[in-house]
Amino acid sequence: MTRTRRFAAVTAIMAAVTCAGSGCTVIPLSGPIAVSDVGAGDPLGRPFQRMIAIGPQREWGPEETIKGMQAAMAAYPDDPSVLQQYLTPEAKATWNASGPVTVIDDAFEIVAPPPGDGTETVQTVTLKGSSVASIKEDDSYVPTAGAWERPYELVKAPGGGYRVNALPPGLLLTASDVDRAYRPTNLYYLNRSTQDRLVVDRVRLRMKTTERFAQTVLERLLQQPTAALQGAVSTSFPPGTAIESVRSGEERVVIDLASPLDPLDLSAEDALRAQIRYTLNNNDVAKGRIIEIQVNGEPYAVDRPNSDEHWLDDSGDHAYYVSRGAVRHLGKDRPEGVVPGAAGEPREGYSDFAMSLSKDGPPQVAALTTTGISVASLTPDGRWQEVIHGESLTPPTWHRDGSLWTYDRDNAVLLRYDPAHGQAPERVSAPEVEKLDVTRLRIARDGVRVAVTTGKNTVQIGALTGGGTMLGNLQLLTTIEMGSEITDVAWGDDEHLLVLVQTKAGQILNEINVGDGETTGVPLKDRLESVAALDDRILAEAETEKGTKLLELNQDRQTWATKLETDAGAPLFPLG
Repeated sequence: MTRTRRFAAVTAIMAAVTCAGSGCTVIPLSGPIAVSDVGAGDPLGRPFQRMIAIGPQREWGPEETIKGMQAAMAAYPDDPSVLQQYLTPEAKATWNASGPVTVIDDAFEIVAPPPGDGTETVQTVTLKGSSVASIKEDDSYVPTAGAWERPYELVKAPGGGYRVNALPPGLLLTASDVDRAYRPTNLYYLNRSTQDRLVVDRVRLRMKTTERFAQTVLERLLQQPTAALQGAVSTSFPPGTAIESVRSGEERVVIDLASPLDPLDLSAEDALRAQIRYTLNNNDVAKGRIIEIQVNGEPYAVDRPNSDEHWLDDSGDHAYYVSRGAVRHLGKDRPEGVVPGAAGEPREGYSDFAMSLSKDGPPQVAALTTTGISVASLTPDGRWQEVIHGESLTPPTWHRDGSLWTYDRDNAVLLRYDPAHGQAPERVSAPEVEKLDVTRLRIARDGVRVAVTTGKNTVQIGALTGGGTMLGNLQLLTTIEMGSEITDVAWGDDEHLLVLVQTKAGQILNEINVGDGETTGVPLKDRLESVAALDDRILAEAETEKGTKLLELNQDRQTWATKLETDAGAPLFPLG
């Protein structure tokens, strides 16, 4: 049994090529080499490394052959011919690169059979490693874990060396292969139900030596979103649209679309500009430059760096907190008094407060009671009114359209209440959660994604599909060990969910990217009761010997500052 890192082998299996756009520089390989300044100044490109593999050698044994084949898989999209050299005619006839990409840890084992007498023509070796992720055919990146192994049948080749006699479909890459050739990429689509908000879809895109990254990103934007957002988002690009060219000029980027879009029809112009601008800029492409959009060579729209930001607007970062049942304003540096109306009066028996978005009128606050969910408007004459009745409801959560949502655990139904209509709450189709132990819902500020906590130790992410008429597309985000408990979740921004976990050893606060599962731990000192977040601000309610205090995470993301020493309570931001 031999444990190896691929680049520690004496035999040179690869050469590294560092690329930006379509230019490449060959670098002798003793290990992965990153050149961060290659391609600097190109507003449409991103530096990356390309791998050059070599074919099987006559003097190689089974171990070197498997390492070489895996290296050829890393180079396959740029040069398919090398991998073919590792396969027998039978394997060539059946293998194809389609299907998910399997990603394993860089360190893996190649287990060879016991030595024979040298006359064996067929050997089976096993590659063993740790599973890291799967890159699906829709380009979504799904983290995986656990042991992974795959057997390979090798046949002696005439003249020496070995060939692989059978190969499962798809590519096998290491984590370093993915880091080198793929880039996490945010695509922006439209909220299908409201059409007033962009929704981010995170994918892993492979860099191409034949085109700039800007073109790769835009061509992917013209395709369907990942499975997580199917049916929940739409696009401003009409069917049949293609990227004719992407070029850069003095302080501007020119994008020419081949499209049935009428250049004189500007009804989709604002949304189309927003999709292009945020998809490029938020992937560090064409930042600070004018974006000129053409349709079939004719001028269509011009987007300037200081264009309106309303497509990702969360209506400010006004914060609140609850003290003795009364909702209070929280300024940047100090409390600023109670809110108007009954919501600002001390009250017992109300918990799990949630604040609506202040859009077309004053915001409203909702709270959970023993008999249901009550709502009060933040106006001088605002009064508490029970709008959803039930003794086993999840804490309320607001949608950006002004509606209030909860899950009735007794009847296994998802409920939506619209204050604008004042009618009884309506049932929303949610077949994927009907048989789950739903304990908490949190609708993201994009109005599409929904965090669903089930039981004590699992968080799934779903989406409001069909124009907001159904909750579906559930996918696992995180599961914690038995004996631990998820005590709170809160949306930070459209991509990140904060998950507060109580374990036997203490507390953990993780910030998880819902698009690819990337997790960052937030250091804790005090015991937290609840969290609230909005963009780069994170507030928390902490329990102390003197009572509760209110904390805010500092900009260093490592330390906390005390906002209120005593008489504090749960923090609130609108939505999330």
